[in-house]
Amino acid sequence: MTASSMSQARAQSPGVSAPGARGGRAASGHMTGAQQAARAAGAARSTVPAPRTARAASPRATASATPRTTSGTASREGAARQTTARQTTARTTTRQPTRQGAPAKGAPRPHTGAPRQANRSRAGAPRATPVRPRRGAGSGAGGPGSGGRGGSGGSGGGGAASIRVGSSQRRQKVMLAVVLVLLLMFAGRLVQVQVIDGAALAEQARSQRERTYTVHASRGEIVDADGFVLATSVVRYDVVVDQRQVPAYVRYGEDNSTVEGRGASAAAAALAPLLGVSEHELGATLTGTAGYKVIATDVTPEVRQQVMDLGINGLTTEQKTKRVYPGGSTAGSIVGWVNDTDGDGTLQGAAGLESRFDDVLTGTNGSRTVEIGVGGTVIPGAAQTVVAARDGETVHTTLDLDLQQQCQQVIDAKKTETGAEWAAATVVDVKTGEVLALCESDMIDPNAPTGFGKINAVQSPYEPGSTGKILTVAAAMEEGLISPTSDFDVPYHYTTPNGQVFKDHTEHPDERLTVAGILADSSNTGTIQIGSLMSDATRAKYMQAFGWDEPSGVELAGESGGYNLDPDGWDGRTKYASMFGQGVAVDLLQNVNVIATLGNGGVRNQLHLVSGFTDSSGTFTPQTVADPVRVVSPETADQMLLMLESVTSADGATGNRAAIDGYRVAGKTGTAQVANTTDGRLTDSAASFVGVVPADDPQIAVGVIIYRPQHGFFGGTIAAPVFHDIASFALSTLGIPPTGVTEPLYPLTPGGDMSVPGYDG
Repeated sequence: MTASSMSQARAQSPGVSAPGARGGRAASGHMTGAQQAARAAGAARSTVPAPRTARAASPRATASATPRTTSGTASREGAARQTTARQTTARTTTRQPTRQGAPAKGAPRPHTGAPRQANRSRAGAPRATPVRPRRGAGSGAGGPGSGGRGGSGGSGGGGAASIRVGSSQRRQKVMLAVVLVLLLMFAGRLVQVQVIDGAALAEQARSQRERTYTVHASRGEIVDADGFVLATSVVRYDVVVDQRQVPAYVRYGEDNSTVEGRGASAAAAALAPLLGVSEHELGATLTGTAGYKVIATDVTPEVRQQVMDLGINGLTTEQKTKRVYPGGSTAGSIVGWVNDTDGDGTLQGAAGLESRFDDVLTGTNGSRTVEIGVGGTVIPGAAQTVVAARDGETVHTTLDLDLQQQCQQVIDAKKTETGAEWAAATVVDVKTGEVLALCESDMIDPNAPTGFGKINAVQSPYEPGSTGKILTVAAAMEEGLISPTSDFDVPYHYTTPNGQVFKDHTEHPDERLTVAGILADSSNTGTIQIGSLMSDATRAKYMQAFGWDEPSGVELAGESGGYNLDPDGWDGRTKYASMFGQGVAVDLLQNVNVIATLGNGGVRNQLHLVSGFTDSSGTFTPQTVADPVRVVSPETADQMLLMLESVTSADGATGNRAAIDGYRVAGKTGTAQVANTTDGRLTDSAASFVGVVPADDPQIAVGVIIYRPQHGFFGGTIAAPVFHDIASFALSTLGIPPTGVTEPLYPLTPGGDMSVPGYDG
């Protein structure tokens, strides 16, 4: 093959790049036709659009090239130009408009035989360098003089385009798969949220919006027999501040425009007069970073409203329930008090009736559930769930507040007068067993309780002394062993069959006294002779029947049965001493109920302080008490009362100081020896008196105990006057008139004497 035919074959072979007309080497830097075309395209985009069908020669290439003038060379050069133009046109992604006078697209450029000049603008200036074609756009990379490599580069450009298409399709598939997976996940989650967990999530969302507030039940009241309130609950507030918000407070003048102050100092100036505290101290309390600080307690609703009207930033109030006792110390220890043991405003009974009936008084709290919106405000119109609180029940006591108050005054005065360790008294309705007054010296004010609130009348047993002779004589009477006029030789000293020696409280010569005279004279030796007519078991039976061996029934904690009442536990001396009230112990209520039983015709009632309860609906339920128990016959009871009248009315009797003008009084004095606290010798006493009035139609029974008096010793001298004062007031305040009936008393001696030598007893 000739050189001419070989050149022509190369020119016709697709993808083969022929050497330029300027020689066998490309433009300087071994620039290929494709690179030159890229430069031309960049120049076209930066200046005037031009067709991208011809390569622009580099100026350096033009300057160094030697033109070929042979026809063969020109032919090969033209063919190469056409091939290059077609390749360039194929690689071009955006068509460029053909400049006027330029060859049509795809037409071979005419060869002038002169080196081509660099692209120039119409003004003759060189055009900008063309931009590079897109990476992988098929530009050949043939080296100098190697048309095969150039063609190979063009073919490589087409392969890259195919790879791009495949890569794009793969990316689309991957993206589609990702979207489908996300959609499936979303759909699955949607099913889980709406179907599987829908109810639970809805409940959770609702619970997050809901707030449940406790509706506190009001603690029930305690009232006296006439409905006077002894204990009640009132609303009070704690004033609380968020110290962090106080600095934002601005205090304005009366015109609501003049600023008088800011922050804690201004807030303290406004608050201090309302709360009754120091402005300086309050200002310090309002200053700080605490989110919760209590600055005042026990604030009334009226003051609370004034405080909130100030509009102080960060200031709020918390409602509390406070227990108040309008009667103060009157029946204070009996009523008792409460404690806020948990610190959450829940009151719990701590003493007295408050403790005994805590479950009845407390009631049951309710609740109010609401939905809360932004800012913690209740959503208007949202559903609310309200569980009504059930207030505690009102406890109705049997106490008469006026009588209770007078009783306490008398007892306190006597304790002070005698220097006693303690003193107590009680007034009982004979017909019902209701306790109308239960008085303690040094009653505690439950509004400010101190100590434990011990109630000695029910929690401090004492030896009843000669008041115990009532039980011994009544038992012998009921057993038919004696009558009121039965008589006995009564010496000052008496020696029992087992060798125990006893004596009366005051020395006297031997006497002959009736049973009535023995009671009026309060003779120990005479009573031992009466008691000895019965077995120990018989006497113990009557102690039990009269209620000495069990609590009286009053609704107070700490009461026990009597002490040492089992004859199996008696020694040789207690066997006889118990006949006149020594060696055994009972409390005041147990002791007074013996004479109250006689006043009720021989029937014993259970003593009680509470008559019943009224619930929140207004329904009254009576207190449950034990059924009455007959202890002795009406005849025995009447005979006993008539004999006991002599104790208060006969000349020289021990109980004369208990007598009440216009009324018949039946009673008995008591003086029991008590060991002193120094050396244990029996030099102290428990002075007492029990009685009923009117004796011929008993309405009330009154009991008095003065324990360890330092001034005075006998019940007839210090306890009987207390009975007089309390019973007289009770008769007046209760409206009990005298009967106006008189009756001859039993003789005190076999000879018919109506007087005794006169002892204090």
